[in-house]
Amino acid sequence: MPNLKPMELLIILAVLILLFGAKKLPDAARGLGRSLRIFKAEVKAQDKDLDEGDKPESVK
Repeated sequence: MPNLKPMELLIILAVLILLFGAKKLPDAARGLGRSLRIFKAEVKAQDKDLDEGDKPESVK
């Protein structure tokens, strides 16, 4: 992972503000956070389903 210096971070932040505007950045970050939360929940549910599917069923 590259090491970003404080000046480089400020330049990236300035470019983002110029491209998207200060009003849209919080909405975009909020949407990204919600998407990541949903993705994590789906991955966890899929892992749980796979774990349950691997267990042998009890003999009746």
